[in-house]
Amino acid sequence: MDHITFLVGVVIVTALAFDFTNGFHDTANAMATSIATGALSPRTAVLVSGVLNVVGAFLSTEVAKTISGGIVDDTLVTPGMIFAGLVGAILWNLLTWLAGLPSSSSHALFGGLIGAVWVGAGANGVHFDKVVEKVLIPAVASPVVAGVAALIATYLAYRITARARQKSVTKGFRLGQIASASLVSLAHGTNDAQKTMGVITLTLISAGALGHDAGPPLWVIASAGLAIGLGTYLGGWRIIRTMGKGLTEIQSPQGFAAETASTTVILTSAHLGFALSTTQVASGSILGAGLGRRLAEVRWGVAGRMVIAWLITLPAAAIVGGLAAGLVTHGGNVGTAVVALVAAAVATAIVVASRRNPVDAKNVNDHHEVSIRTAPASVGTAA
Repeated sequence: MDHITFLVGVVIVTALAFDFTNGFHDTANAMATSIATGALSPRTAVLVSGVLNVVGAFLSTEVAKTISGGIVDDTLVTPGMIFAGLVGAILWNLLTWLAGLPSSSSHALFGGLIGAVWVGAGANGVHFDKVVEKVLIPAVASPVVAGVAALIATYLAYRITARARQKSVTKGFRLGQIASASLVSLAHGTNDAQKTMGVITLTLISAGALGHDAGPPLWVIASAGLAIGLGTYLGGWRIIRTMGKGLTEIQSPQGFAAETASTTVILTSAHLGFALSTTQVASGSILGAGLGRRLAEVRWGVAGRMVIAWLITLPAAAIVGGLAAGLVTHGGNVGTAVVALVAAAVATAIVVASRRNPVDAKNVNDHHEVSIRTAPASVGTAA
């Protein structure tokens, strides 16, 4: 424990704060379609998702190892660089949550770390070959694979049940959605909680508390799982609205197909150590499910804004992480304090802005878009 300095402690707390934002930012990945179709009530959905995210965190550590010893050189990384990278990731998560955009928490984390390490340690500190192999290729391939799988599954679901009673079909697939959405939550915990485990493990390695190539200790696994589970339970209602109602009007067969496709892709990638974006997988599945139903409306404008957010997430977080790393590296404790204060001020401003147009469990299914009001309105819950 002698290696756990004050700065290391701050980094660990910041990593768990990112994990918390990852949880409420990505709740929609598992539960948006089940909430939209009425398979689960909003509060029940986020409770189930939160519990299963915690369970999923204990199932694998392959993705954590990819982050702690894969995309950056752990011999050149310092706790200050990691702190700077986390600041970039957290602020991007909060900005996209405010806008109701399901961007990638994973790519925000990767971007923040890459930018911070690049500025703090030079280009040699980043393993760009691993970034391409483990991050960029899965980022392109995973939503396409999930979308095609969901499209085929949706088409077959409607063909197989074409002669059945509509009421029975809806009820049956809603029951199926409870299982499939639960599996997505389990898979999300298995994949995304590991990213925070990897960051904390990398911090401990850089501080000398763990040896190189070490895996995450049990307390790291447990704390990361609990943080993402708590964030998930609070429910990222703004993004749930966009994914559940924004891309297409989801019916229960489509929801079941989308969730099943997402689960398969996420669990397979977690087993292989690919740190993919569960947000992109889930969004691709929902689009595929929309295209798989005849006469279904796909809102390409919303999809286009999502894709733009996907494209700029990694570089945007990298820029913020790099700027923060410059202050931390050259400013020492004073620079670190300035970064922390600025980040806290921006985060507070975002939360205050969200309360001008609150989205919660009561109105999450009312509209298909999230807007940001400039004039004050009634104060409500904005989680």
